[in-house]
Amino acid sequence: MSHIMKQSLRAMLAGVALAAVAAPGAMASSHREAPFITKSPKIDATDFYMFRSYETGRDKFVTLIANYIPLQDPVAGPNYFQMDPDALYEIHVDNNGDAKEDLTFQFRFTNTGKDAQFTVGGKKVSIPLVINGGPISEVNAAGTNVRETYTVSVVRGDRRSGTRAAVTNATGGGTTFDKPIDNIGKKSIPDYQAYAAKHVYAVNIPGCSTPARMFVGQRKDPFVVNLGETFDLINIKAPAVEFLANAERNARDDLAGKNVTSIEMEVAASCLTAATGGDPVIGGWTTASMRQGRLLNPAPGAGAPSKEGGAWTQVSRLGMPLVNEVVIGLKDKDKFNHSKPSADGQFADYVTNPTLPALIEVLYGSAGAKAPTNFPRNDLIAAFLTGVKGVNQPATVTPSEMLRLNTSIAPTAPGAQKRLGVIDGDNAGFPNGRRPGDDVVDIALRVVMGKLCTLNLGCAPSDAPAGTIRFTDGAYLDETFFTAGFPYLKTPLPGSPQQ
Repeated sequence: MSHIMKQSLRAMLAGVALAAVAAPGAMASSHREAPFITKSPKIDATDFYMFRSYETGRDKFVTLIANYIPLQDPVAGPNYFQMDPDALYEIHVDNNGDAKEDLTFQFRFTNTGKDAQFTVGGKKVSIPLVINGGPISEVNAAGTNVRETYTVSVVRGDRRSGTRAAVTNATGGGTTFDKPIDNIGKKSIPDYQAYAAKHVYAVNIPGCSTPARMFVGQRKDPFVVNLGETFDLINIKAPAVEFLANAERNARDDLAGKNVTSIEMEVAASCLTAATGGDPVIGGWTTASMRQGRLLNPAPGAGAPSKEGGAWTQVSRLGMPLVNEVVIGLKDKDKFNHSKPSADGQFADYVTNPTLPALIEVLYGSAGAKAPTNFPRNDLIAAFLTGVKGVNQPATVTPSEMLRLNTSIAPTAPGAQKRLGVIDGDNAGFPNGRRPGDDVVDIALRVVMGKLCTLNLGCAPSDAPAGTIRFTDGAYLDETFFTAGFPYLKTPLPGSPQQ
């Protein structure tokens, strides 16, 4: 990094309150990351991805994936994991670097019970299952006892006061889309992959001349992490390759048996970037909001169990992975979920003086895991706060926490992607956006312990005694865990694998 660039970053640090964005401790994705959100798992965002599509012939598109409802057990019948019809799910895009949304995709869900009944002893009685006699293979099949649908709007400008228009089906017309039933099992849905594929829609986005693709439904949880041992005071046999042979593959993935619900859109890059100015860099994040008021019905009967009202209130937020879990202090986790990128200065101390490197040093300092010594942590600004100059930094940028993607950088083809992204020379990977196969845990562990200092990015090699150590949680991830085309994430695990 040039001397001028270093001065620029230091000036920005002095003049702008920083956001909680450095990935100190990328130890778990957003699964139950804040006290309040644990009460409402249906609106708990787990991961957000944004990358140039690498499916053959789709390289001019950007794929956006927002995952919700963490830690889904495949066997979780009889109701499984429907989205919340009283919530508002959103994906936001900032295309001018001001830390405010310029484009928002809003998703609303509706659950319609069909009240399937059997005649038992001459009386018609409602059945207790979501399938009233399978198998099923079609969208909204007659054998289903519940239909989950959704609508999508695109908002240009402020998410609440901007111009709103409906996203429409490009082939069948209309504004209502079906979400597949979760993967109950082989007997109910013998070919879940084919069944789910019928829920991939070509859609028209007002203001965009190129049709997009869209899918909403259950997927295998794409995140990989040694979750239990990590939060047990980093109770990993050794956190670095130097300490243990083959350490990067030496621990279990605690999410290997879990599913998640994905909201996915593949949109032409030209429809996401600013119409004027020519800046190819966009920022993105996902949120979920609830109504301010809820009145419980003491005797719902055939009516709704509750009545929702009042303004939308944001209760979940996710851009860069891992921020709220191990960067934000416990007392501020709910505040972070309610906040917007434009107000991230209130979390400055969690970035400039991160606690996780200090904890790693306490636990593994005797083995050489010494925390970086430069304060404030200027090395973390470019990668996680402003974007990296010449890679994914907007021409004009307000420091704030979100994923940033340079849409002019060509995607790396399947088979050539590097799981460590930019720090391993693959500029199409994290933190230039995030692909499913980017191992953000290992990347961020190395960055928080000073990897960027070894590259003279915001600090010097002498500032990072452990900067060359290949830190890892031991749960391995790369592109081979995923498919090479939309919707990229794999078919969810079935509740019953036997037919």
